[in-house]
Amino acid sequence: MSAPASFRSNLELLLSHEAIQKRVQELGQRITADYQGRTPHLIAILKGACIFLSDLVRNIPLPLSLDFIAVSSYGASTKSSGVVRITKDLDSSIEGRDVILIEDILDTGLTLSYLQDYLVNRRPASLKICALLNKPARRIKEVHADYIGFDIPDKFVVGYGLDVGQKYRNLPDICVVIDPNADIH
Repeated sequence: MSAPASFRSNLELLLSHEAIQKRVQELGQRITADYQGRTPHLIAILKGACIFLSDLVRNIPLPLSLDFIAVSSYGASTKSSGVVRITKDLDSSIEGRDVILIEDILDTGLTLSYLQDYLVNRRPASLKICALLNKPARRIKEVHADYIGFDIPDKFVVGYGLDVGQKYRNLPDICVVIDPNADIH
């Protein structure tokens, strides 16, 4: 089902739903191969990574467990404040567990660097990062992601869980916002 033209009037397609699904399947296969005989514990960073997580876990035919953590560094803006704060913590202990942190986009690296340090202090057996999108041009803090879906240019993107002002998360594709300063419907 296609969205009304007015809903997409300020957007340009970057990654189609089909391309995303193909890459998510490939990431699931890699994770499955890497975690044979283990039970990975996937932690999604809310809200943006929830759609990616939903598709990813359906492509990992292993026993696994899920948890969620929520952080804020953007608010309703298109620019990060640089200050990361946890708004929802984990529901269970990760001590001794094989953890994969699931993120929608690795951008400045500030959020993932903060969370990586935060989670390492909880003594998991292992900690890896899986990011659907990687925007290396914006990196301020170097962070190594073990699994990356796509490298993208330095453009503000929405769709497939990513938003601007809580809008566009429900788009099946990932789109570039043509004018981030325009009034978003």
